[in-house]
Amino acid sequence: MKLKINPLFVLLLLIPVFVGCSSKPQPAAKYIFLFIGDGMGAPQVGVTESYLSYLEGKQGGEKLTFSAFPVYGVADSYSADAIITDSSAAGTAIASGTKTCNGMVGVAEDGETYVNSFAVNLKQDYGYKVGILSSVPVNHATPASFYGHDRSRGNYYAITTQIPESGFDFFGGSGFIEYSGPHGDDDSEVFLEENGYTVVFGQQEFEKEYEPGKKIVMISNPVEEHRGNTPNYAKQTDTLVTLARMMENCLEVLGDREPFFVMCEGGEIDWECHGHNTMGMVNSIINMDEAIKVAYEFYLKHPKQTLIVVTADHETGGVTLGNQGHFPKWKRIAAGEDDGNNGIGWTTHGHTGNPVPVFAVGRNSGKFTGHYDNTDISRKLLGLE
Repeated sequence: MKLKINPLFVLLLLIPVFVGCSSKPQPAAKYIFLFIGDGMGAPQVGVTESYLSYLEGKQGGEKLTFSAFPVYGVADSYSADAIITDSSAAGTAIASGTKTCNGMVGVAEDGETYVNSFAVNLKQDYGYKVGILSSVPVNHATPASFYGHDRSRGNYYAITTQIPESGFDFFGGSGFIEYSGPHGDDDSEVFLEENGYTVVFGQQEFEKEYEPGKKIVMISNPVEEHRGNTPNYAKQTDTLVTLARMMENCLEVLGDREPFFVMCEGGEIDWECHGHNTMGMVNSIINMDEAIKVAYEFYLKHPKQTLIVVTADHETGGVTLGNQGHFPKWKRIAAGEDDGNNGIGWTTHGHTGNPVPVFAVGRNSGKFTGHYDNTDISRKLLGLE
């Protein structure tokens, strides 16, 4: 006897399979860029745009690339143990969705439990390529939050040795803090080369050494105080490699055939704000904006598959546009006169607890409107919200 199968019965059997396949959260986009301006609160953005407007002979109205993005939100920045966070706790919150205590990186507030960044999830669970780059050393707090784990952000060499464990495809920054280990360990370059990475110092070496499939650690333009900790930098004859150029190199390594995630930090914004250096802060934000332009050009080629998010870990300096009733005196400021009478106000040499801005454009960028916690950023990028 020929068995008759009811088509409706078959369909009912398949429904759970289809539901199961679609229930796995999907990342917000195929290509994801996350920019973190260290110490860059909304006032820093406003001061920079005031300077750009001054250059055009206007009172205001000029925009940075990212401040013209159509989506705007606000994120709270407090840490597990303080209303005023540091970069390691804020970086960990953004990267992993977990609050931790100031001074800790990639661990929960108990100081022992490792928490992975969403970049690790994207790499391991979804096959994304990953690039981590910064204008400051690659083992500094914010970039370290995306691959490292330590109860002390100051254990720089130990954090460097965790780079190979991540399996990420590109790292870039301005050198290493603690180039050599504290116990006669291998130099950072030697350790990384022995564990699967090609270390290049500047643009010339990148172009000479890179070929598809290589994992790269790129060191360019260490700031003066770190050049002594990156000995091979003395061999470098390149002109200044900007953060934008490093972003171009990162995209060359990642390509566009496979999905990718890039975290890019404008790290020296924070340092300039600590020192109340107005023009240094402005130029640092402009430098990061140039890297954002590179990402935006990529977005224009892949608008339906790309998401760009720009935010900060915290605000530094308590800067104000206007001081004691005085307008900014940009001619004096541009000449380097930061004497407190130039119309730019500061309230502290440290961090503040102010919420930070979030700018976004591209696929699923609407998720970033509103007021939320910095721990929500990772969930939004992973498609969990």
